[in-house]
Amino acid sequence: MTAASERAPERTSGEQDDLPPVPGGHVRLTIDDRIVDAPKGELIIRTCERLGIVVPRFCDHPLLDPAGACRQCLVEVEMNGRAMPKPQASCTMTVADGMVVKTQMTSAVADKAQQGVMELLLINHPLDCPVCDKGGECPLQNQAMSSGRAESRFVEEKRTFAKPLPISDEVLLDRERCVLCQRCTRFSRQIAGDQFIELLERGAHQQIGTEETAFGEGEDFQSYYSGNTIQICPVGALTSASYRFRSRPFDLVSTPGIGEHDASGAAVRRDWRRGAVQRVLAGDDPDVNEEWIDDKTRFAFRYSQAADRIARPLVRGDDGELVEASWTDALERAAGLLVTARDGTGRRSSQGSTPIGELDPANGRPTGTEEEPGEPKRGVGVLPGGRLTLEDAYAWSKFARVALATDDVDMRARASSAEELDFLAAHVVGQGPEHVSFAALEAAPAVLCVALEPEEESPIVLLRLRKAARTGTAVWHLGQWSTPAVVKTGGHLVRALPGAEPVALDALPDELDAALDLPDAVVLVGERAAEVPGLYDAVGALANRTGARVAWVPRRAGERGALDAGLVPGLLPGGAAVADGDARAALASSWGVPELPATPGRDLTGILRAAADGELAGLVVGGVEVDDLPDPALARAALREADVVVSLEQRRSEVTEYADVVLPVAPVIHKAGTFRNWEGRDRRFATTIDPSGGSAGRVGGTAVITLPDCRVLDTLAVEMDVDLFTQTVEVAGAEFARVSEALAPMRAAANAPFAPSTRANSPLAEETGEPTLRLATWRQLLDGGRLLVDEPELAGTARPPKVRLSAATAARLGLVEDATVGLEGPRGTLHLPVELADLPDDVVWAPARVPQPDGGVVTLAALGLTHGGPVGIAGGRHAHEGSPA
Repeated sequence: MTAASERAPERTSGEQDDLPPVPGGHVRLTIDDRIVDAPKGELIIRTCERLGIVVPRFCDHPLLDPAGACRQCLVEVEMNGRAMPKPQASCTMTVADGMVVKTQMTSAVADKAQQGVMELLLINHPLDCPVCDKGGECPLQNQAMSSGRAESRFVEEKRTFAKPLPISDEVLLDRERCVLCQRCTRFSRQIAGDQFIELLERGAHQQIGTEETAFGEGEDFQSYYSGNTIQICPVGALTSASYRFRSRPFDLVSTPGIGEHDASGAAVRRDWRRGAVQRVLAGDDPDVNEEWIDDKTRFAFRYSQAADRIARPLVRGDDGELVEASWTDALERAAGLLVTARDGTGRRSSQGSTPIGELDPANGRPTGTEEEPGEPKRGVGVLPGGRLTLEDAYAWSKFARVALATDDVDMRARASSAEELDFLAAHVVGQGPEHVSFAALEAAPAVLCVALEPEEESPIVLLRLRKAARTGTAVWHLGQWSTPAVVKTGGHLVRALPGAEPVALDALPDELDAALDLPDAVVLVGERAAEVPGLYDAVGALANRTGARVAWVPRRAGERGALDAGLVPGLLPGGAAVADGDARAALASSWGVPELPATPGRDLTGILRAAADGELAGLVVGGVEVDDLPDPALARAALREADVVVSLEQRRSEVTEYADVVLPVAPVIHKAGTFRNWEGRDRRFATTIDPSGGSAGRVGGTAVITLPDCRVLDTLAVEMDVDLFTQTVEVAGAEFARVSEALAPMRAAANAPFAPSTRANSPLAEETGEPTLRLATWRQLLDGGRLLVDEPELAGTARPPKVRLSAATAARLGLVEDATVGLEGPRGTLHLPVELADLPDDVVWAPARVPQPDGGVVTLAALGLTHGGPVGIAGGRHAHEGSPA
């Protein structure tokens, strides 16, 4: 629990003669015979904390508004020499000049009052500590021992309820354990803004619940942050469905870590035993996530133990099937294939992924190839994905340019653009938290979110924006409808047609324009800005016009670090341009190679198209899901046509089916590293579970032998007669730091004015004739992603995918709410139920990725649908007539 950061200056009551003057904005009081100065408005319980005095409490939490619900923190208080008639709750009373406070440490009255409250709290509390998940880490247990009586005077039958009561798929409620501290309800209402869980009934029947559980109607506790209520519950009344009865605190080893599911870098604590993580809790980091995490970070951790985890390297045999191989054999085979592809000395049959050339048994390299007409393919494209640690990203960047001699590298496994790359290179690379941070969001007079739905794409950012909105910051969103994030942060929406966001930024409301003119105003731009031509340019023009600071917030945890590591075409590690000869020479000298590629390479789409067209001979892929890509059909064609596919991944995927060699790499829990979050803040973490040997190195009884990406690539490069010197995380990180510092002077000036480029017209600007339906879309937080495997309870809390449109558009199309319609694209149709929302007319919103009952997913990109593009609506049957397909 967060405590006040400063220790209060104190003296005993006998040392009053030589006291210094009271500092401005402070008051002087006495607590347990010690004189202390405290800021005006500070709660008594906080001042006691700074003195090292532990006052028992249940309802008090430093990040929640005071409630005074449990009365366990009673202390004796005197004002102007007169004692108050009864003990006071120290969690609600603020300090005052001349106040005298006596806690249970010096006051028999306070001690007796606390014992009495504890006795009352235990009247109906069940004696089920041996089976309670909170046992061993329960404040009620601890304080019953320290502040309670040895015997209870109550012998009547305790109140009982049926238990557990599921208030959501993930959260279970044991009502008789509840002491009505209201931590859960205050968190939901104040921090998360999800007012589903409330106090119900009155008097002796009062209990925590939801309208659905109490009255059979209403809604379950649907929140992306519901797990926080489990963690802050002081008595075990709220428990996790996925952790219930699994372990005890004294059975677990706790390791600090960093959340791997988004770009915020939230501090977490992973509790594990017998080689498997049992639960993830929020860590305490006031600068980043305070004490909160989202449910995806908390509950989505079983992917590292999934049944399809790749345990050993795989090599495709002569029969076209992947078979397990030793690391030595697999690395030799991969090295030989990549050298052949890099140098353009071999081709592959168009029938499959089996190499034509015979392999020398001594080194696994081709000894000869079949001749085919035309020029041989040459070169290898590198697609490492956006989930890498900083050290692994640096190793990938060095491997591409030194071992493969290419700048065809792009970590952006999503829609991207050259405009985005120019923007990131000039104004994001090299920026740290001193530019824009979580604290800066909280202190800003105004924040504008552009192409960013924070609750779905960066949930910790949403919590800080909500906190800022509650304290006076004006939070605005550029979008199409009043999403939950818009409502939770004040409801300020700048409505824009999808694809026409640049036009809206050029004509902002006067109120917002004036707010962004104020010092410390912030514009947050999401990665989806790459889907709208001219939007990054418009953001830059807005920053130039108003002086607002701009920060980029990607979805994935590794994208910010990968950008700084040079895992994009045209950018070297540290942020210097590939076209800069001096920067290339300096980096080549540092790496000990004669030269580096001088021509900026292809981006993701360019790499895939070149491979599909037969221009590139090989692909090295790292944990990329084909369905996540902007054109899955093109990606499949590229994988099919490439002569060589080497994949570094944790679990079998669609890429595995095309790969010639698969090299298993370690998940986050089995390695150390650093995630550089969207602020540019390095979030280092140690290995949670040593994967070498024991149950930690087994999945389903099979020994798992995996290594960090940096070591796999280092060893692979050695087999290609190249030295990377990235064999350990520590070595790779230290070298990246040296390289970044050396190339920093050659990086584009990060604080220079935004340079506009030629803006592409919005696709809506030229539309004429009959109304055309336009699509707005983004991904939801819980949408069947690969890292959500084996989490049925978490999947049950996902927001149901729906098609949203305005009432007027629905009426024009003859649709009613809850009817099932077909969302039509050039390559297929997706059936979803309808929900009415405040969208502009003739605009349709749908989630970009929709999980299916069979475990698969359908993406709008696979249907040929894009944000701002045309979309068709077919059908209109009621929900009972058909289900999403």
